[in-house]
Amino acid sequence: MGGAISRVCAIIVNYRTPDLTKRCVEALEAEKNSLPNLTVIVVDGHSMDDSVEILAAFCSSPKRNEWVRFLPLPINGGFGWANNQAILIAAKETPAPEFIYLINPDATVEPNAVVSLAAYLNAHAEVAAVGSQMLNSDGTTSGSAFNFPTVRGEFGRAARTGLVEKVLRIPPISVAATQARYVDWVTGGSVMLRLSALREVGLFDEGFFLYNEEVELMWRLKKHGWRVATEPSSRVLHMGGAATGVGGVNPDVKLGKRLPRYIFRSRSRFFGLTRGLEGATAAYLAWTAGNLFWWMRRFLGLAKGAPIDHQLRDHLRAAFPRIHDAEPSIATLASHPGQPPAWMINRWQ
Repeated sequence: MGGAISRVCAIIVNYRTPDLTKRCVEALEAEKNSLPNLTVIVVDGHSMDDSVEILAAFCSSPKRNEWVRFLPLPINGGFGWANNQAILIAAKETPAPEFIYLINPDATVEPNAVVSLAAYLNAHAEVAAVGSQMLNSDGTTSGSAFNFPTVRGEFGRAARTGLVEKVLRIPPISVAATQARYVDWVTGGSVMLRLSALREVGLFDEGFFLYNEEVELMWRLKKHGWRVATEPSSRVLHMGGAATGVGGVNPDVKLGKRLPRYIFRSRSRFFGLTRGLEGATAAYLAWTAGNLFWWMRRFLGLAKGAPIDHQLRDHLRAAFPRIHDAEPSIATLASHPGQPPAWMINRWQ
């Protein structure tokens, strides 16, 4: 296949899921038959359990020590920051990898999943990021490719009423694909990035702790003229939420439970960085109005059987846009590894 000669560095960020991480690496071993230049960096995000001991021994075994590296981090700086640390190390290797492959520890690649992504990037020089088709544990397809969030979409997302989405002509969040195609963004659970594109536009913004950081990165890539694609021939089984307990690319649809503050903050930051404070405020107000519309429908008996939505109070307190939400904190390949993320230094989350 076209990806056979590619230099690919796969990055797995572990947080208290060492057994899943080991299984993820083992699934990648078969890909080396077609990608002999495949290397792996296993990152531990300061799990504070026995992950470091388990993964250090696993990665240093004679079977893996030549192509798997272990990187324990001193702090839990979040998804984007942890991946940035590994990317900075990989980019300084000689020769540097052409492509960076990010995969969640709770994901297992099917045969040729990584090879297919590398082949696609080799064949499409205009594409900076290509994602896999994610699969649920029962083999059904899961959300993998998406349209960018919009202000009117925030109203529809909170209102959860088909008629509202139809009247406002709100495009669906998820994009289904039976063949490779361009999309707005793909999940960071299994995505391959072109290192030269990251060199141009920067790495993950380190003002995020968790969620929406890959959406902002792909917004930035597209703003600079790059394409983002989905390649459904690359199939990856994904458990989802194993480390966070939240799960899903849109965790805020889980209505029956309280959600972490960082979910609301990351949404506000995404809108702040992509639409400015005015756009972030408009998105905040649109979601609030949509949620109040949902409560009105429930009061009138038009939303029977729907679980109680506990998000409004947390949204009002945590998602209100701050000035720093519109201030980028983008790492570059010239950044020094080990520097704490901006969200932690400035207590943004």
